[in-house]
Amino acid sequence: MTVKTATEHLITLRGVSKSYQQPNGQQIVILENINLELHPGEIVALLGPSGSGKSTLMRTIAGLIPPSEGQVLYHDTPLVGLNPGVAIVFQSFALYPWLTVLENVELGLKAKGEPPDSRRQKALRMIDVIGLDGFENAYPKELSGGMRQRVGFARALAVEPELLCMDEPFSALDVLTAENLRFELLDLWLERRIPTKAILIVTHGIEEAVILADRIIVLGRNPGRVRADLPVTLPHYRDRKHPSFQAIVDQVYTIITNPELETVEPAATVSVEAPKKEPRYQSLPPVRVGSIAGLLELLEDRQEKDLYRVAQELQLEVDEILPIVEAAKLMDFVELAQGDISLTPIGYQFINGSIDDRKQIVRSQLLNYIRIVQQIYRLLEAKRNQRIPEELVLDILENHFSPEEAEHQLKTAIDWGRYAEIYGYEEPSGQIFLEQAVSDESLVAS
Repeated sequence: MTVKTATEHLITLRGVSKSYQQPNGQQIVILENINLELHPGEIVALLGPSGSGKSTLMRTIAGLIPPSEGQVLYHDTPLVGLNPGVAIVFQSFALYPWLTVLENVELGLKAKGEPPDSRRQKALRMIDVIGLDGFENAYPKELSGGMRQRVGFARALAVEPELLCMDEPFSALDVLTAENLRFELLDLWLERRIPTKAILIVTHGIEEAVILADRIIVLGRNPGRVRADLPVTLPHYRDRKHPSFQAIVDQVYTIITNPELETVEPAATVSVEAPKKEPRYQSLPPVRVGSIAGLLELLEDRQEKDLYRVAQELQLEVDEILPIVEAAKLMDFVELAQGDISLTPIGYQFINGSIDDRKQIVRSQLLNYIRIVQQIYRLLEAKRNQRIPEELVLDILENHFSPEEAEHQLKTAIDWGRYAEIYGYEEPSGQIFLEQAVSDESLVAS
């Protein structure tokens, strides 16, 4: 591949932030102060939990979304509008069902104003390279999922982009098809059979990132920020069972599962003390208490404590297991150290308790550690009838989250509180009420 020099920058991001203004005037920050360089000759993976802004960052690089602050530079020139050197392969196949394979692949070239003969020639060449020769006149409905995604790759590569962006391109495919297509793409890259100079892939799979990438950018969330920029120097093709491969996977898992560990910033060169940031409002992962209980029971008396291997055995991706781990950690049921997960004393008490014991333990943990549950409980206690409308809680949450995310946060808080019998919820009226208040009302009525 192309060997990059110290000064050769394909894409540069300087202090890029992205935020959206809510109807109430509050700014919801999606990305914050992103500084990043992409060079020719490398595959870079963007990795992070759901909500870390991976896709938003990719679309900002492509020029589909303008940054609210900072600059995106393409070949050291500020980017205005769409990035002419970028093509994207999306998670969904995004094909027009009424067009043939050839016509779908020609679309990007047609949009660029390529003459008919030239675009047909380029499209046919890329169809052949990507392994679809013989299917030029087929329609998407005649193709398997893997073949339809190949059409997406061919369409993106036909315009000869300098940077090929891929937004979780294998996630809609079955495991075997995804693995096959992943390695076919790697073959094309290593054999220099595709015109692109660099690849940027958004993924939620840690193994996928370590298999493909020369660098892994780990993003944090609320808001999205770069937490780590890790080089992967293992030669291709990489052996999943090799200790060096496992060590990198463990390192990434350690970073992702310890969101409180911030990246180390260079020492300040000025003597003025930087203003302290207000602590971010606690975010609840959308997980049921039953899922937390299931994880704790799986960890009981388990010899293997490595979270990555636990996830492997359970066939769970990081986006699937991480919310459960986060929720268990918020309630102080587990602790994480160097990628290992283990039960805390209160976690052991929970799994060894009866149903009533478990409810009481969760009640205690929620009222001690979960801010929104504490706020709801205090609001209810302050009301004479011990009832509040859910809109009151949503107003509080929308000061910190988007309206959609505020709904998700409220739903999780209600689910957890109902499990612990802290408060109840009436869906038709949208009222949250103290469980004790209902008992008292029933006694009065009788």
